[in-house]
Amino acid sequence: MISVIPIVAKTFFFGFNFLTFEMNVNEVPQDPRNIKQGDSVRKKMYAVGQDGKYTGVNSVGWDAENVALKQAWDDIDETLAETEKQVRAGLLSPIPYFMQKNLMDIALLARYVGKWQWQVKRHFKTSVFKKLDNGVLDKYATIFNITTDELINFGKRD
Repeated sequence: MISVIPIVAKTFFFGFNFLTFEMNVNEVPQDPRNIKQGDSVRKKMYAVGQDGKYTGVNSVGWDAENVALKQAWDDIDETLAETEKQVRAGLLSPIPYFMQKNLMDIALLARYVGKWQWQVKRHFKTSVFKKLDNGVLDKYATIFNITTDELINFGKRD
């Protein structure tokens, strides 16, 4: 997977002066990462080539970015594990788990489902979730890219 980073140079603002530091092709960071996708995710960064023009260079990232991403993913994994515990305990419906797993918030999920935010929040309650009709459950399952059965049966003990 390649993502494009639109930043071509680092610009710092000191008072009214702008200082711009251009990165040469051989200066693009290539620090290996140890997070979710390993080194399979590369970014296109723009740096100054030998001819003095900007050119695209693939990068696997740099240490500061890798540390920040690891901390962010660890936080997401921790929150997801806590939500899964609440679903398995019967305190929440599976909807908030899959919402978090898909990196969504209530506003975004409500727009996808075609409901008001208060309705989506209400669907977080297990008593309300059990009463949802198949059409609404199918919408949620499609949005989460799972089957309706996976949605309904998530968190149930075998």
